[in-house]
Amino acid sequence: TLSALRAQWQADAHKQEQSLAELQSALGLPTPPNRIECYDVSHTQGVATVGAMIVFEQGVPAKRLYRKFNIASQGRFADSTSIGAPDDFASMEEMLTRRFRRWQSAEEAAAGPGSKPDASFSILPDLIIVDGGKGQLGRVVKVLENAGLADRVSVVGLAKQEEEIFFPHKSSSLKLPRHSQGLYLIQRIRDEAHRFGITAHRARRSSR
Repeated sequence: TLSALRAQWQADAHKQEQSLAELQSALGLPTPPNRIECYDVSHTQGVATVGAMIVFEQGVPAKRLYRKFNIASQGRFADSTSIGAPDDFASMEEMLTRRFRRWQSAEEAAAGPGSKPDASFSILPDLIIVDGGKGQLGRVVKVLENAGLADRVSVVGLAKQEEEIFFPHKSSSLKLPRHSQGLYLIQRIRDEAHRFGITAHRARRSSR
């Protein structure tokens, strides 16, 4: 039994390495994306909006690093015509803005004595995956540019209908081979973000 479990673990580890190597090559990343963050927004017609942040390390979920964001006011980041209406773009921008403000705060606190940074926010991801197409991706790119991180953090958008991968400032999209380990990993990450977001949204909606 131990031998079988060891063989299964080794096979899984090989798949994780393969999937990360495939993503590095397909997405043109300088290194394998050992820390991947994925973001999703969940609500019911704009009510009880929750942003979900999940983290994968070395190709496996790091659930201790998951975080949720209660989106208090979509209008803060929305166009004037969108205030009061469900706006996933504005919610995504607010969530990512708050996430990287936490990173900046952790950077400042690290210089002080006795600091204990939150690993969810104090470490920059190698890759951000946004659940959505060009609209959501554009908002995240805007946040990264405002934070001065556009050259340090890679980001792509994943459109669910055709599993298309969108890149910043590019009109063309990418479709990974149907049975590639890289595609399986991206789908798993996206589905985990959706699951975590839906669970957090339902809890917030119930409490309301």
